[in-house]
Amino acid sequence: MRKAICAALLLMIVAAAPSSAQHRRRRPIGAPVHPANTAPAAAVGGKTAPVSLPMPPESKVQNVTGSSGFFSEPGVAIDPGNRKHAVVVWQDPATAAWTDDGGNTWRRASGVKSTRYKVSGDVSVTFDAEHHAIICYMAFDKLGTTDYWAHRAGRNGIFVRRSLDGGATWESQDRAVTENPDKPGAPMEDKPWIVADQTKTAFRGNLYVGWTHFTLAHSSILLSRSTDDGLTWSAPLQISTRLGSPRDDNGDVEGFTGSVAPDGTLYVSWTDGEHIVFTRSHDGGVTFERSREVLPTGDAYFSLTQVRRCNGFPVMTLAPGEGGSPMRLYEVWSDLTNGDADIFCSSSDDRGSRWSAPVRVNDDALHDGVDQFFASASADPQTGALYVLLYDRRAIPGGQRARVVLARSTDGGRIFRNFDWTTTGFNPMNAFIGDYTAVAALGGMVYGAWAETQPPSDAGVTGSPQRRYLGTVVRAASADFGTRH
Repeated sequence: MRKAICAALLLMIVAAAPSSAQHRRRRPIGAPVHPANTAPAAAVGGKTAPVSLPMPPESKVQNVTGSSGFFSEPGVAIDPGNRKHAVVVWQDPATAAWTDDGGNTWRRASGVKSTRYKVSGDVSVTFDAEHHAIICYMAFDKLGTTDYWAHRAGRNGIFVRRSLDGGATWESQDRAVTENPDKPGAPMEDKPWIVADQTKTAFRGNLYVGWTHFTLAHSSILLSRSTDDGLTWSAPLQISTRLGSPRDDNGDVEGFTGSVAPDGTLYVSWTDGEHIVFTRSHDGGVTFERSREVLPTGDAYFSLTQVRRCNGFPVMTLAPGEGGSPMRLYEVWSDLTNGDADIFCSSSDDRGSRWSAPVRVNDDALHDGVDQFFASASADPQTGALYVLLYDRRAIPGGQRARVVLARSTDGGRIFRNFDWTTTGFNPMNAFIGDYTAVAALGGMVYGAWAETQPPSDAGVTGSPQRRYLGTVVRAASADFGTRH
């Protein structure tokens, strides 16, 4: 949802100042200081030199939105039967594009956005077990009070729309996962995320959507499931043991993410203050274990220079295991534990009971003052390699421009090699570039999507405190590492 969609309803006034200072809680005593992947920056004449990273193999990057607008928060999914076939989605409004040639060309689809509500966003996408593409989004007519969304909220809900041909065309009817009428005290549903069961178990074909449910008094994580390919949805089930605050800028429970294991177990997590919270369902989303804190982190929300708002929401992904190796769960997030923003990864080989000490995904020097943020992650179910997409400011140390980096680990998330997916970089310029990016991997093929401000160069406007910009675009990228590990 976020301020981007607020702006859409308020004629998209650009270059707005960041929100007011947020309450900060201290890292719990005894929380680990995340160890570093150490890669000292080169020095030239006593100054840190720009960093150059290798490019991913067979790399392609394209603007899928065309002209700039107020586009952000993409999702991406790969057809489980064809690694060259993928769909990318973004807001605002909810839009989709698809490729069937490994990212050489992307075609824009029509008929994706909500026809019943003014705004549709906070998108995610998946392929179901029948190779149908399914987009999930929230939709509303008006938001409530800024960051206190349930206060004076208008009608709103969460919806899915299906493409039975893999993203080329979309059904005219959206299906309500949950919907709230326009009445005083109506809750606001925020940041949904869709997960599909593609296994060979009894739960094959199940779809799951989790999200944050804001009321006037609190926030909670709800989940609904569909057993008929998204046509109908179960009544929402609260899966967060602890309730959060009713505000989106402080103390809420948010950032639902999940993965389905080969045995059909659904693993999910989200952020709650300074912890990642975890639970799982063994019966196809009917019941869940009591949610519990599994990893201490820094604050979920934090401020970065020229970034309108930033969060470190976790992303969960899993490698199914092969040759007798155990399944490995991953959590990837970002925070300010080390002073500047870093990306971290922790793993579990015992289905989430115990988690490894976090390691840094970005391989620049520790405490170098360079920010890495908005990470997304995907473990390749065929090769087991782990991929993380992130914004990275090391291109010009001490500067505000960010490139997009793809990090890859082939040893279970212990060491990551970093690649430049873009080389020119962009300055966020206090524009809304979203709350997240997207990446997906299958058979060595990797797709990513992210938002950038336009123009991409900030030459000549370095001293301006409130830069003017032409808007944002969404870029989609692909790379092919083959089937090697």
